[in-house]
Amino acid sequence: MLSNTTTLNKYLALGQNGKVSATYIWIDGFYGLRAKSKTLESVPHSIEDLGEWVFDGSSTGQAPGHNSDVYMRPVAIFKDPFLGGDNILVLTDTYDSEGKPNVTNFRNHCLEAMSAAAEHKPWFGIEQEYTLLDTDGQPLGWPKGGFPGPQGPYYCGVGANKVFGRDIVEAHWRACVYAGVNISGTNAEVMPAQWEFQVGPCLGIDMGDHLWVARYLLERVAEDFGVVVSFHPKPIKGDWNGAGCHTNYSTEAMRNPGGMAAIEDAIEKLSKNHAAHIAVYGTDNEQRLTGHHETADINTFSSGVANRGASIRIPRHVAKAGYGYLEDRRPASNMDPYRVTDIIVRTTLL
Repeated sequence: MLSNTTTLNKYLALGQNGKVSATYIWIDGFYGLRAKSKTLESVPHSIEDLGEWVFDGSSTGQAPGHNSDVYMRPVAIFKDPFLGGDNILVLTDTYDSEGKPNVTNFRNHCLEAMSAAAEHKPWFGIEQEYTLLDTDGQPLGWPKGGFPGPQGPYYCGVGANKVFGRDIVEAHWRACVYAGVNISGTNAEVMPAQWEFQVGPCLGIDMGDHLWVARYLLERVAEDFGVVVSFHPKPIKGDWNGAGCHTNYSTEAMRNPGGMAAIEDAIEKLSKNHAAHIAVYGTDNEQRLTGHHETADINTFSSGVANRGASIRIPRHVAKAGYGYLEDRRPASNMDPYRVTDIIVRTTLL
């Protein structure tokens, strides 16, 4: 059902008598997102002003029915672009009844790595690709029961016969900026109905926080338009590009003149831990990392300057300057940014 904006706005225009809606967001047992809202009596000024909350983990794949309470602990606050005013979005991580990180709470482990590597000031920028689908599961704008023309005219395309879903993309960008997500750009991708947004640069743990909230905002915006978001790395089989989550990474040493030595050192360490990285770089990634469609083969590590068919790409302007960052092209679009940034830091710095 599409959002009835005109009717909804009648109610959104009503006053709130000083109260605030806080929408708590968490990662469920299937690596999707869930949310529920509570009423606060006043505007919180920090995370410390927010309390733990609980949900039924037996309904989200995170706890058994006989011990179903899972606890949410607030970790970051963002402005709510859907309700506006003083209303907020609250990103949380999850814990079981014994206070241990829940099965899909990888933020806790990631935070340990980022704290240990803080002196290196690790920066990340992630390119989140995704596909827009009709509610019948077919890519938005594709002819029913058929296929559009071959890939070629769609990447960064302009025109009604090349681009499908731009309203959602523009609305999402505005929602991210309003909320305080560090979104840095958007573009149409190689397969029609496939798009990308970029988040970053973000320092340490902020990368995972901002990307997960950006994903939540995308799904909420698409919900208003009656469109489904797919983060599957190969939503359409055949001669069509998959969807990745290219992860750009640098340390302070890499960003300073002469940083190419630190970049090459990191690539060498990454090459020795390829299998461990692939294991946490997303599900069904073998369908995408085939050595075709701008990917490297999943079983082989490679690197190169300006090579989009490599595991690790050094941008040409970085090679020319002698410092900057590297791009890890292996992560799938459905990867958990906490797991990816965690293992990159542990492999290269700890």
